[in-house]
Amino acid sequence: MPKAVAALRSPRGDAVLPDLRALETFVAVCEAGSMAQAAQRLGITQSAVSQTIQVLEASYGMKLFDREVRPAQATRAGMLLLDMAGELLSDARQIAEQLRASVRQEHAQLRLGCVDSFAATIGPALVRALSGATRQLQLWSGLTPGLNQQLLARELDLAICTEVPLQDSRITQRLLFSERWVAVFARGQAPAALARLRDLSGATAALPLIRYTQRSVIGQQVERFLRHVGIDAPRRFEFDATDPLLSLVAAGLGWAITTPLCLWQSRAWLDELDLLPLPEAKLGGRDFYLLCREAEWAPMAQDIASLTRAVLARDTLPAMRARMPALPAQAIVIPDPLSAELPP
Repeated sequence: MPKAVAALRSPRGDAVLPDLRALETFVAVCEAGSMAQAAQRLGITQSAVSQTIQVLEASYGMKLFDREVRPAQATRAGMLLLDMAGELLSDARQIAEQLRASVRQEHAQLRLGCVDSFAATIGPALVRALSGATRQLQLWSGLTPGLNQQLLARELDLAICTEVPLQDSRITQRLLFSERWVAVFARGQAPAALARLRDLSGATAALPLIRYTQRSVIGQQVERFLRHVGIDAPRRFEFDATDPLLSLVAAGLGWAITTPLCLWQSRAWLDELDLLPLPEAKLGGRDFYLLCREAEWAPMAQDIASLTRAVLARDTLPAMRARMPALPAQAIVIPDPLSAELPP
């Protein structure tokens, strides 16, 4: 800000912050030669121009126009303000342009966080699809709680999570897709297990249930499902990740509840496993959401949501069904895009 403008004070002695719109009106009057012509140039009424000039004069405590002559002429104070206002308005326009350029640059450097099962399965195809839409893409993987915190701290621009405890009203969520729980057994154990799965308590009585730990979101979700269907299986084997969990299942040491995407992430074990659907239940699966600050990332979020659903339907799901023919028809559900935009 020019020092002379900063030095102008109101009659009370308080520093007056320039009103850029008022200064723009003042400059228009000076350049047009009259308030009537300035009003026409600005697309407002002459009365609005006159009131703006009066407010500006009251703010600075001095007359800016000599109204005793026709047309009104700028006073000495008015001439000084005209010089300073031109510089100030030029700076303001540069700030706006620099801000827009900075935002464009930031959007060219996208930081996307994903839960591990998404990053390892859909992530590569999504990165390929986004490669033409962004100059630099950073794809981070992790657990839902950590991703949520990184999003809140602005270390991430968008996050794909499986459970959404929103803590900021500016962050919105989009439902990307849903997947159902499935049961997995060692190859050859499934025929006997099929009858037991009609009553899950029978399965847990015959074989130990191998769990995800409750410090993981998927572990907490599976536990809620088990409580909902009335299963209280003894706790014996628990794992943070899918690979070691499936290794015990493949060895015949128990059975597990997991998801199609987790199985696809650890598909090296698929030839040693049998997959069975679980009975329908209210808590019988998990949802994937895309989180972002809507005001800043809405267009990019919509693109990512559309690309994710397209990649899943066109590439990932057909490949999964080819390797896992026992996958239930509704194992993965891709919503109608219009119904997938959820309020915060």
